[in-house]
Amino acid sequence: MKIATFNVNGINGRLPVLLRWLAEAAPDVVCLQELKAPDDKFPAAALSQAGYGAVWQGQKAWNGVAILARGGEPIETRRGLPGEDEDSHSRYIEAAVNGVLIGCLYLPNGNPAPGAKLDYKLRWFERLTAHAADLLATGAPVVLAGDYNVMPTELDVYKPERWVDDALFRPEVRAAFHALVAQGWRDAIRSLHPNERIYTFWDYFRNAFGRNAGLRLDHLLLSPAIASRLTAAGVDQAVRGWDKASDHAPAWIELADVATPARRRGSRKPAKPTEG
Repeated sequence: MKIATFNVNGINGRLPVLLRWLAEAAPDVVCLQELKAPDDKFPAAALSQAGYGAVWQGQKAWNGVAILARGGEPIETRRGLPGEDEDSHSRYIEAAVNGVLIGCLYLPNGNPAPGAKLDYKLRWFERLTAHAADLLATGAPVVLAGDYNVMPTELDVYKPERWVDDALFRPEVRAAFHALVAQGWRDAIRSLHPNERIYTFWDYFRNAFGRNAGLRLDHLLLSPAIASRLTAAGVDQAVRGWDKASDHAPAWIELADVATPARRRGSRKPAKPTEG
């Protein structure tokens, strides 16, 4: 089972990129973020033609999350996190796919920091952590995948000294991520690549992708009930170099059908190494 997360940075504007990647990489489940489209503008028909059922929560011009399932329909179990009823941002959706509970999230950016946006980010992190604890308590196989807008360690950011005051890298934000993982979640990519610089985001400016001046913002966390099934993890970095690409690249994991002690290291293998 291959599960991926991809911040598409505008699903309709990037639809050709998304469809090309789906055809080449053939993930079984995909979590999408930053749809930047209201519900009625979500391209469900095009995705269905590509072989994917979907559930989604859109928002005009901003945010938006979706879960895709190849050859089937995700069974939606939740949209939005508990704990702040007045929060209208479309940032979390949850669905069951082939016996796995998938939580797709788009955590707030938090800049400028300090300030109200950072405060909102930290409150959102607290709500996510509380909900994640409830999910762990069920003992179910769960994957929490998405754009967390945090680089957990210095290994996850190009020139970390330049990011010390940014809301993506501030100590309290990293501490919130580590507190979440400490509940018992497994950071899939980092666990298979403990010492490698792996990025999932490259800014459009200053030739960041060409210089590989990136950030690892997109993470897949696995509950104990599914962590032993992890066999590979990586990033389809070449997708970032395609024409009219998102500033993120898809991150993915592969899970064995049953728990296995044998694990192979993933790689940043592209869907196909060509650039459009």
